[in-house]
This record gives sequence, structure tokens and C-alpha cells, in this order.
Amino acid sequence: MPDMSDPRTVQVACDGGEMTMHVWQPESGSGPAILVLQEVFGVGPYIKAVAARLADAGYVVGAPDVFWRFAPGWQSSHDQEGLAASLEQAGKLDAPTAIGDCTAALGALGSAAESAGAPAVIGFCLGGTLAWGIALAGGASACVSYYGSGVPSMLDGIDGVRCPTMFHFGNQDVFIPNEGIEAINTAIGGRQGFVLNVENAGHAFDNHESEMFWNESAAQSAWAKTMAFLAEHLPVA
Repeated sequence: MPDMSDPRTVQVACDGGEMTMHVWQPESGSGPAILVLQEVFGVGPYIKAVAARLADAGYVVGAPDVFWRFAPGWQSSHDQEGLAASLEQAGKLDAPTAIGDCTAALGALGSAAESAGAPAVIGFCLGGTLAWGIALAGGASACVSYYGSGVPSMLDGIDGVRCPTMFHFGNQDVFIPNEGIEAINTAIGGRQGFVLNVENAGHAFDNHESEMFWNESAAQSAWAKTMAFLAEHLPVA
């Protein structure tokens, strides 16, 4: 699939740095916006395919380079070797700084001429944790978090979350114990706007680039629920 994105620069206010954000436009040229946050593998073919999918559905999509401070443009293969190298890079990430960078990207996307209204955020793996961090910080119109391993330990601020949020997990995820998923289920119990979806799958089941992780039936099921959630909370005109 050809890369139809437009690389743009995001000014990070906290230190004046500049991060790259790839932006996709829908056929209409404008619409509601969604920030897509990468896995540890970087803004590579998988994340670009997800962004293109959302653009085809009518959204303006931005995907920031989360590793820009120490490994700009990082992309790796989706095999064991690539996973090991990517986890090494992810170990250099300071989570609060990364959430601040992604919040700056969210603001830049929302200010883009093509965008209509406050953007939503969707993240996968590492990005799933960062997406929830943005929801905790406020500013997103909706949040979709796919198998964010840090989410179960980041529930203390849930009372302050105002955006509709959907969580996706797999019940066979070796990186996220089912006890963590149950903690999320307990935390969101009785709260309006929160949805927890658990698929019969392992970690990173949406990643079609990875033979290790991809689970086609779980991916299709979760994606259908994601699109229904977005249609409710961030509809395309």
C-alpha cells in the first residue's frame, strides 16, 4: 500500500523541540480528526495501514513519531529480532514526557485546517497506554486503547476522565495478566461512557504485519466495535 501521508512538524512547547507527525486526509479533504499512537515498532507499515483505514472512513488522521527524541523515524520488523530492538528503544521513553508530546500532537492535529472539532485518540500497545494517558490529561474527544499494558496501573485518575473511552484486550495476553483487565472492569463499573471489550486472543492481535501476534477474527471483531464506537462519539458527516 503506498504511503499517502503528509509529514508535518509539531512544535513541542515544553522544550521547543520538533516532532514529525504523518497526516492523512479523507477523500472529502476534511472531517473529524483522530490521533493514532504507534506500537513499539514505530510509525511503520502497520500503523500507516491503520491510519489509511481511518482516512478511508472519512477521518483526518495524524500519527506522531513518539520516539523522536532518541530514535527519530524508528521502524523495525515485526519478528522476534525487531521486537527485541523495539523494546530496547521503548525502554528509553519517559512516559510523562511522551504523553506531553502526544498531547502537543493532538493539539496540532485539532488546529489543522482540515480538522473539524476536537480530535479523538486511538493507540496500540505502547500507544494504548499513551492514549489512556491523554484521556487522563483531558483534551481528546474520545479514546480507544488497544492492549495498553500500562493502563491497569493508571486508573487512579479515572474520576477526571471526561471523554468516552473504549478498551480492547485479549484474554490470552502474556504481557497483561487477566487480573489487570479485571481491575479495569472494576474501575469502570457503573460509569457512563466506558466500554471494555475482551477478545479471545493474545497481545497485539490487530497487528496484521506480525505473524507472532495477529489474530484475524479478533482483529475484525474489535475493529467493528471500534468503528461503531467512533460512529457514535465522533461521527463523520
